[in-house]
Amino acid sequence: MNLGIAGRKAIVCASSRGLGKACAKALAQAGCEVVINGRDARQLQATAEEISGQTGARVIPVVADVATAEGQKALLSACPAPDILVNNNAGPPMRDFRALTRAQMIDGVIANMIAAIELIQQVIDPMVARRFGRIVNITSGSVKMPLAGLDLSSGARAGLTAFLAGVARSVAAANVTINNILPGAFDTDRLRGVLRRTAEQKGVSVEEAAKARIATIPAGRFGQPDEFGAACAFLCSAQAGYITGQNLLIDGGVFNGAF
Repeated sequence: MNLGIAGRKAIVCASSRGLGKACAKALAQAGCEVVINGRDARQLQATAEEISGQTGARVIPVVADVATAEGQKALLSACPAPDILVNNNAGPPMRDFRALTRAQMIDGVIANMIAAIELIQQVIDPMVARRFGRIVNITSGSVKMPLAGLDLSSGARAGLTAFLAGVARSVAAANVTINNILPGAFDTDRLRGVLRRTAEQKGVSVEEAAKARIATIPAGRFGQPDEFGAACAFLCSAQAGYITGQNLLIDGGVFNGAF
C-alpha cells in the first residue's frame, strides 16, 4: 500500500531502539526523510546506518534528551518543519507510589507528558499552515489498564491523552491529526529487562517468566516491533486524515473490553 507520504519529513523521538526505532524504519520505508533520536551516540549512529541501509532513505541521527529544551532545539534544528512527529520517551521505572518523591513525580510528568506537548506546540501551527500534519504519541496500554507500580507512567501518559483530546479536534479541519498508540507487551529490550527483574523476584528462569506473561495474552505471543511500526506509519499516512483524537491499543487482546 502506498501511504502517500514519500518525501515527507519526520521526527521520531527516542528511536535508537525498540518501538521508536520500528516507527522510524516504517516511515523510512514509506519514503520519508527521518530524524531519529537517542542519548547513546554509538547506538543511535548504528540505528541510522541500519535503517538507511535497509530503506535507502535519508536518516539523520540527533543525540538529545527530548525532555529538555536543548534536546528539543537540537531536533528542530535538524528538521525545522516536520510533517510528521512521533512522540516517544522512556517511562519511569516500576516503583511503589509511596516511595515516589516530589522530584521523581515532576521528572516523570515532564518526560511522559510535558515534553510531548512542548514539541507539539512548536510544530503544530506550521503543520496547519501547510495543511498537512501527523502527530502520533506512543503512550502505553496502562493508560487504559493501569498497573500498580507504574502509577507515575500511567498518570503522566493519561494526562497527555486528555490534554491533547481537545487540541486534536481544533486542528482536524486543517488536515492535521493527533493520535495515540498504546502498546502492550512487545518484544523489546525494555520488555526483556522487565522479564529479568520478574524472574529474579520470583526465583524462576527468564523463560518461565516469559511463558507466564504470554499466558495472559490472548494472541499467545509478544508483539513484534515491526507490527507496531506499521500501525504508526499508517496513522501518519495520507489515507489516515479522517482519524484523529483516537487511542489505538495494540496488546494482543489483553484488554478485555468492547470499547
